[in-house]
Amino acid sequence: MPNKVDIHFNISERKILLRIFDLLSVFVSLYIIGHFFEFDYFYIDVENCVWITVLAIYLTVFGTVFELYDLQKASKKESVLANIVLTVSVTVLFYLLTPFFTPFLPENRLQILYFYLAITIALVVWRLAYITFITSPRFYKKALIVGEVSNIQPIINAFKIADPNYKVVGFINCEEKRADTIKINGVKEFQPSVLREIIIKEKISEVVVASYNSETITPEIYHDLISLLEKGFPIREYTQVYEDMTNRVPVQFVGKDFYKYFPFSRSNQNKLYLFFHRLFDIFLSILGIVATVFIMPLILLGNVLGNRGPLFYTQERVGKNGDFFNIVKFRSMVTDAEKNGAVWASKNDARVTFFGKFLRKSRLDELPQFINILKGDMSLIGPRPERPCFVEELSQVIPFYETRHIVKPGLTGWAQVKVRYGSSVDDSLLKLQYDLYYIKHRSFFLDANIIIKTMSTMIFFRGQ
Repeated sequence: MPNKVDIHFNISERKILLRIFDLLSVFVSLYIIGHFFEFDYFYIDVENCVWITVLAIYLTVFGTVFELYDLQKASKKESVLANIVLTVSVTVLFYLLTPFFTPFLPENRLQILYFYLAITIALVVWRLAYITFITSPRFYKKALIVGEVSNIQPIINAFKIADPNYKVVGFINCEEKRADTIKINGVKEFQPSVLREIIIKEKISEVVVASYNSETITPEIYHDLISLLEKGFPIREYTQVYEDMTNRVPVQFVGKDFYKYFPFSRSNQNKLYLFFHRLFDIFLSILGIVATVFIMPLILLGNVLGNRGPLFYTQERVGKNGDFFNIVKFRSMVTDAEKNGAVWASKNDARVTFFGKFLRKSRLDELPQFINILKGDMSLIGPRPERPCFVEELSQVIPFYETRHIVKPGLTGWAQVKVRYGSSVDDSLLKLQYDLYYIKHRSFFLDANIIIKTMSTMIFFRGQ
């Protein structure tokens, strides 16, 4: 069995590839115009390492904010070109406004245009090459699924949505008592006896075992898998692949051995992490309250013209360990929005006022929650707090729903930056998968990632 069956890139590898070659292409472009043209605003050498570092940081941060590293968008020309223009425009603007760490403005202002065009052209050329070659079928990661027939269809669909470059070539039914043959578009069923041959013939990159119960795997397949593993061939469990690809914990695939899937992050008990997390919450909540005071006149005016009623409203929510607290928000719905009882908010909800739509899209309606954060009811980052009546309803139909209450609820969170507002049980299930992923992988790095993506959500008016 060969160690390398084909060329492919994992999701993490493609993201690293994009970041490295973004910077590399930009610096090569700037080096060329600095040495072969009359351009002396930015030139690359050892003495200017601070200039280079600051530019690299700006490009990386704003590239993340404007979704240059979203793999779905990075594979589409129309979205990636628009995001490049936004990223370069903001990067150059910030670069020009920080002359203490960057070159002083040149006397010939035309050089700023050269600087802007050099970065833009470099990124456009490299990203078009990425779309043309790296996202082509040549670099697909090919997988073979081994599992029970009843599990395979939803797993294949989930993989296909999560990563277009991950191709499930076929599946093998591992049940000894075989069910009726099923047909899945573009995915073949193979017999267990040809497992080794298929891996070589189809250039399979990994085998994914998708079984609720390992007892269903026949001895024949079990020995073949052991033999492949001993030769260094990648064999992975389907929930692990799902979590890596989607950044969600697949609670819908978790059975009685649920404890295997929730080795929660040590950060949840790490006192140093929790101390700095709380310190950061206090610092940011004070800044947020001060910022809210400054923009309050505009919000008051908008409320008078477009809301016509009380500015604030409070509502009972479920916090850490299931404790109740009252959340504070700017009112975005009509005053009698729930005169007939609690109902799910939905897209284009008729109860949302004209000014309320702006508040929700920009996320400004959430600003008063900095008071909740300062009081300790909430954190800046965590699962969104839900209402007691909905928690009771959802915990009865969604497994592990109340697990999200082991940490403080947040003003923003992994689910909030990855999906839209939940308006049904299915939406809540999807959000729960992201919330559990955050709890499982909680860290300073993931927190920083959420903050950057929240900025992106606000800039693109994706609130709801």
